[in-house]
Amino acid sequence: MKAVVFGASGMVGQGLLRECLRDERVEAVLAVGRSALGEEHPKLTERVEKDLFALEPITGYDACFFCLGVSSVGMAPEEYERITYQLTLSVAGKLPPDTTFVYVSGAGTDSTERGRVRWARVKGATENALAKLPLRTFSVRPGYIQPLHGVTSKTTLYRTLYRVAMPLYPVLRRLFPGFVTTNEELGRAMLEVAENGYEKPVLENADIVTAAARRARPAGS
Repeated sequence: MKAVVFGASGMVGQGLLRECLRDERVEAVLAVGRSALGEEHPKLTERVEKDLFALEPITGYDACFFCLGVSSVGMAPEEYERITYQLTLSVAGKLPPDTTFVYVSGAGTDSTERGRVRWARVKGATENALAKLPLRTFSVRPGYIQPLHGVTSKTTLYRTLYRVAMPLYPVLRRLFPGFVTTNEELGRAMLEVAENGYEKPVLENADIVTAAARRARPAGS
């Protein structure tokens, strides 16, 4: 599988990129972003694009992982919708038909687009619009994500919260198994879905854990 990754510098994207580079079933990775990652690997190619809305068509890849996202906290509604909805659809539109597109959404996303929470409505609208494109689309909705292997969030507040929560992660996992995952599991689940599909197009947190376990099995088992 040859994959394109958007948002590889973020917490989710870092975890996914790590799994891509470690997985022998992934032949090549193109990381597209506004700044260079500063990472070198035989499978990795980087493309720095200052304006992601102005992308040229992307061809020659089997799957596209869209991990690029922002928090709605403190952001103007129009700008949040521009990045979350418009940019996602713009990138998806630059891919050939039948490409697998895996979109990182979030727990609590509103598929009806009628709820009171704006970010949830925008995420739901994005999922729904992607499903209408001539692509093979999947949306993953992780809940709490515990970063592992030195991966960090760009947001200072989130970094602090993750450091505090790390000792509590085993307890959270036992108490809320359907709401807790790691960036490693999420990355493996996204690879599994892209290559082998899943029973449904929208994966909640429990489905992410299931898909990740499938990816961890040795080939042929």
